[in-house]
Amino acid sequence: MDAVLSSNELAKKLEEDIISRVQTLTQKGNTPKLAILRVGENPNDISYEKSLLKKGDAYGIEVQQVVVEDTITTEGLKEKMEELNNDDSVTGIIMFRPLPKHIDEELIQETISWKKDVDCMSPLNLAKIFQGDFSSFQPATPFASMKILEYYGIDLSGKNVAIVNRSMVLGKPLAMMVLGKNGTPTICHSRTKDLKKVLQEADVVVTATGRAKSLTREFLTKDSIVIDVGVSMGEDGKLSGDADFEDLKDFVKGITPRLGGVGKITSTLLMDQLVQAKENSLK
Repeated sequence: MDAVLSSNELAKKLEEDIISRVQTLTQKGNTPKLAILRVGENPNDISYEKSLLKKGDAYGIEVQQVVVEDTITTEGLKEKMEELNNDDSVTGIIMFRPLPKHIDEELIQETISWKKDVDCMSPLNLAKIFQGDFSSFQPATPFASMKILEYYGIDLSGKNVAIVNRSMVLGKPLAMMVLGKNGTPTICHSRTKDLKKVLQEADVVVTATGRAKSLTREFLTKDSIVIDVGVSMGEDGKLSGDADFEDLKDFVKGITPRLGGVGKITSTLLMDQLVQAKENSLK
């Protein structure tokens, strides 16, 4: 196994498959369409939106942008979501989070149609994950983490997997996915006792704290496999993962890079699920 767990080749294979399936759908007048619901002008949201627009163009997928002011009310945002739910031309919907604090995010998540919820934020789709049912939509970021491990033949059965994140976006659903592969997940957070010991005893460490280069050799061993999901600004003013990649790539057994790592295939897998949604709707 290569020490650097790049997702570039995996991304290429996924994209070739998506393009082929979209062409088949389009030839029959069934082009998939993604609706992006964005609240406000968060730079991170805009960056991700641009990547989805670029991928949509490359794959032949239609992308509709729905942008609302960050002053919108919960009821106003719910109405926007219901409009997209009821729009037969829309195959899937993604909404950027977190939302402004005055909006009831839980209510909006409950509003999205589970059939169009390609990023798996609906309680109905999340419930399937927690029941061990991975046949439908999966949250894109943990899905990408699992895909990379699968691509490199890393069998999680009987392995200890430490997840440094307890959110519903990554940590909690990822723990269920690890269980689905017969691994033993441990969810870590800011109050975890002796985090260093927990990480050193893990076969796989998945980190998403948003603290640049905070994961160093002292937390790991030469047999560690690191899946780095974190993205934040380092002291040098450059974007970095949680892991000190340059220092760790010649130390650990395997590590994902910031560029060409988990983020490379996250939006690709979201598009894959969009195509799946269109295919399912025609059965």
